[in-house]
Amino acid sequence: MKEERFQSILAKGESETVEFKANFDKEAIETITAFANTIGGSLVIGVSDEGKIQGVTIGKETIQQLLNQIKNVTEPSIIPDISTIIIQHKKIIVFSVPECPVKPISCKGKYFKRIQNSNHQMSISEISNLHFKTYQISWDYYENIQYDLQTISLEKVNAFIELSNRIRLYPLKDDPLTVLKKYELLRGDRITNGCYLLFALKDIFLTTIEIGRFSDEISIKDSATIRADLFQEVEMVFDFVRKHLDKGYIITGKAQREEHWDYPLEALREIIINMILHRDYMKPSDSVVKIFDDRIEFFNPGGLAEGLSVKQLLKGKYISSIRNKQIATLFKEAGIIEKYGSGIKRILDSLKLYGLPEPLFEEIQNGFRVTVFKAVQKTTQKTTQKTTQKTTQKIATRDLILDALRKDPTLTREQLAQLIGRSQNTIKEHIAKLKNEGRIKRVGNDRDGYWEVKG
Repeated sequence: MKEERFQSILAKGESETVEFKANFDKEAIETITAFANTIGGSLVIGVSDEGKIQGVTIGKETIQQLLNQIKNVTEPSIIPDISTIIIQHKKIIVFSVPECPVKPISCKGKYFKRIQNSNHQMSISEISNLHFKTYQISWDYYENIQYDLQTISLEKVNAFIELSNRIRLYPLKDDPLTVLKKYELLRGDRITNGCYLLFALKDIFLTTIEIGRFSDEISIKDSATIRADLFQEVEMVFDFVRKHLDKGYIITGKAQREEHWDYPLEALREIIINMILHRDYMKPSDSVVKIFDDRIEFFNPGGLAEGLSVKQLLKGKYISSIRNKQIATLFKEAGIIEKYGSGIKRILDSLKLYGLPEPLFEEIQNGFRVTVFKAVQKTTQKTTQKTTQKTTQKIATRDLILDALRKDPTLTREQLAQLIGRSQNTIKEHIAKLKNEGRIKRVGNDRDGYWEVKG
């Protein structure tokens, strides 16, 4: 190492990629493994923590002995680059450690990572996730050593095939076992973790979701424990939540009344799907859904992907990282999700168009929680309440349609109905009136055209 670079390192002090030590000891090797497991770094021997140059004694065999020590206690073995430099007539040893392409690296059976200017021992979950990340796979791709093919329901596999064929250009015509092999859910005679969670014959304790309707923070009016396969869980959780929502009706003069729920159902369904899809199934805690009078809380074990913040998530400035890639693939094939990484935007847009407050996203207790809030209720005098409510709802629907089309002129009536939470007949009626009033204009045909919003 050149003296100029060393002086630069010395001036900046200890950091995520630099550590000073007066002597070489076991903690020095822990630092080397932490660098290898993170983004690499430089370990400087002969300098105090405060950056004071003390120097070390270097004999003829010193460098080789240090390398042997490192090699013997690390697995896989690390052999860092070592250089010596003389500063102020004192000898300094610098270990340059690159990030290891195969992780994690252990030091005497323990695993460390670098956070800011210190080493931290990794948890079992962190060790597993780092291993999966190294090989570009996820936990659900691994073979399940506890369960076998006899624990899988082939009827459920057939149900998946039927769902997939509804949206596939070229239908699946294979038998269930062949389909499982094609999607790598079955390898030889071993099923994967993903296969078990998706198609288990009986209840699955790994997928437990506790759900309840609360009258206050501690009083439960209704509750359920769900331990089904992941396809069923989406519907079961959604049905329980919907059962406990208030639903109003808007009288519009038509034969059919228009339903209006407390929350847009599509947004709630999207949150439930994301909760099940992105859950860390290696963590022992359960997913929890709490329904209150003024809000719904969805908690999931497992935080955001490493390096992703809530702020980035809300702004959409991130590259989608799927925790359970195999499960996500099957959800997409079944039409449960449209594309990776688009769920948060749909949730935010749907709640905004519904006139609800912005949801709260937060990392909490080694997990992630989403809270959606009910609209603030405004009171009116009894004599004008019905008339005012009816007029307000009609105007709100028109405004929601116009706002949605300004943002995405290609939306269809069906998509508008799902986004706004109104029936397709209601959307059709309002669009016809808006066209007659000259507020919107259709450009092109129904299939490939778009809406032009005026004013």
